[in-house]
Amino acid sequence: MIGGDIFNRTELLLGSDVMDVLSKAKVIVFGVGGVGSWCAEGLVRSGVMNLTIVDPDDVSVTNINRQLMATTSTVGRPKVLALKDRLLDINPQARINALENTYNEETSGQFDLDSYDYIIDAVDSLKNKILLILNASASKATFYCSMGAALKIDPCRVKVAEFWDVRGCPLGAMIRKKIRKAGILPKKKFLCVYDDEVLPNLGNDGIVETDTFNKAQINGTTAPVTAIFGMTLAGLVLRDIYKKTVK
Repeated sequence: MIGGDIFNRTELLLGSDVMDVLSKAKVIVFGVGGVGSWCAEGLVRSGVMNLTIVDPDDVSVTNINRQLMATTSTVGRPKVLALKDRLLDINPQARINALENTYNEETSGQFDLDSYDYIIDAVDSLKNKILLILNASASKATFYCSMGAALKIDPCRVKVAEFWDVRGCPLGAMIRKKIRKAGILPKKKFLCVYDDEVLPNLGNDGIVETDTFNKAQINGTTAPVTAIFGMTLAGLVLRDIYKKTVK
């Protein structure tokens, strides 16, 4: 099979038929930060060969605490390019399409969402996340979404639920409120990874002034929780392919 001994232990569990489907599946991950970077690695290590990763940002020193490709040697590099190098180091035969881009109203037309088998949302921007949720849920692809992974330290509280059943997550509640108010609802059901733990920031207040009139709240994060979010998203893809392939 593709990749040879790289996937020997995975194929031992899943079988050649599942591995063949994994190798042909087309997956796109929007946002490769603390959640999306780990999701991408989980997918490639599991046998996904066709992966598109989308993120506009460069690696910063503050990413090192939780983002897979963020190290002292990658600071300043585009996140998607640093991550692509790592993924190809894992499997040189993988086809990694790294896009230094963001998903928003201006760029959404550049993405043919129907051409993917799986769409993963690990976007931080609320406005862009809502747009992606609405468009991805209207596509032919299977869609999985990450809720907020900040302000959490307990890995045992990470859960998976259908979007309308997510409880205890401020981000999920905010998204539901905004889309109800707009009167435009997701076209189909989709699963979300979330965590109902919400801790306070005990360090500096995390307020960053973006300009004279706007301030952004930066919340604390921990690698174990963001990594579990990402690996859970990757696991949902594997589980879906397994269930559809193994009769």
